[in-house]
Amino acid sequence: MTVSNTPGTSYDIVIVGAGSAGIATASSLLKRNGSLRIALIDPSPDHYYQPGWTMVGGGIFKPESTHRKTADLIPAGVDWIAKSVTGFAPDDNSVSLDNDASLIYGHLVVAPGLKLDWAAVEGLEETLGKNGVTSNYRYDLAPYTWQLVQGLDSGKALFTQPPMPIKCAGAPQKALYLSASQWLTSGKLSNIDIEFYNAGGALFGVAAYVPALTAYMEKYEVGINYLHNLIKVDGASKTAWFKTADAEGNEQIVESRFDMLHVCPPQCAPDLVKNSELSGDDGWLEVDPASLQHKRYPNIWGAGDVMDTTNAKTMAAARKQAPVVAQNICDAISGQAPSAVYKGYGSCPLTVEKGKIVLAEFGYGGELTPSFPGWLNEGTKPTRLAWFLKVRILPLVYWHAMLKAREWLAGP
Repeated sequence: MTVSNTPGTSYDIVIVGAGSAGIATASSLLKRNGSLRIALIDPSPDHYYQPGWTMVGGGIFKPESTHRKTADLIPAGVDWIAKSVTGFAPDDNSVSLDNDASLIYGHLVVAPGLKLDWAAVEGLEETLGKNGVTSNYRYDLAPYTWQLVQGLDSGKALFTQPPMPIKCAGAPQKALYLSASQWLTSGKLSNIDIEFYNAGGALFGVAAYVPALTAYMEKYEVGINYLHNLIKVDGASKTAWFKTADAEGNEQIVESRFDMLHVCPPQCAPDLVKNSELSGDDGWLEVDPASLQHKRYPNIWGAGDVMDTTNAKTMAAARKQAPVVAQNICDAISGQAPSAVYKGYGSCPLTVEKGKIVLAEFGYGGELTPSFPGWLNEGTKPTRLAWFLKVRILPLVYWHAMLKAREWLAGP
């Protein structure tokens, strides 16, 4: 429920952000200690299952299936404060709100996600949703992706990936694979030139999955351009510009025309965290990678995309992190050292074609961490069972397990 924000209101736990990590952590805390007084702070009335937007862009999901009202997801017994946090005062154990009120906390969980920095690419914001420019990283644009895929009979399709870290490192490729799969099925692929512009130097950060992905890039005859970072878009002329360097390291600007352009935007820590005492040198929330406890403020914790940990920034990571944070906070409240450990788990179901997925699961250092026996996911190979998991099972796990502290394969 929404509560009035009277100055000096105090809680055992204050959670900033009612996204995947925030709600899951609140539920997980109450599962362990039902007497905790918890506040969730988030101004948005809407909540989204963001992993589903790739499937919307591929014509698999309806957009409305990825949306719920925030009010319907707040755990019973938790106060939802529909305001924005404007600042942290960690020495005073308080956060300030946009109505000039403040909240006092015993423990603080910082989980506001990350910032999609659309403005970092010149001209991008002005042309999104028209002129063939789209992105599955926005709820309102993912349907436009599918519209463009269906309507493109010939021409050039560009797909971009910015520098790391980003939310779901495989998502830029997923958009490409599902689009190419549709064009192959409809007999249009031979008339469409696909180019992938990747600011990084490898197809995927975990080498074990690269062979399968490379095979699909070859199958779809994709031109791969490594170390090319999108810097400018002109929708009217359907032109994109990329910054790269030659063999001697000299900066070059490469120009490419397009009929369809799918953009993954640059991403960074939210300004709220970046400009606060809680950030590290790179602007992200500074936490211990195992306990997820802040390195300088022991009653502050992180969850989700905002942290400076090296794990993949995915919903699956947040699902594993929430019980760890909840357990460690309960340990701290009872005067004990943190007992739960996060090992960097992340999962990226790579939709390499309609009907098949490479289920990438890995932890810190790229260590493979499969949740299922080999006969189910076949390790690094594409399977139909993994597709069934992505399409049928994972949305149910999200809405009915993760957000409700039913910690199937996620307990610390």
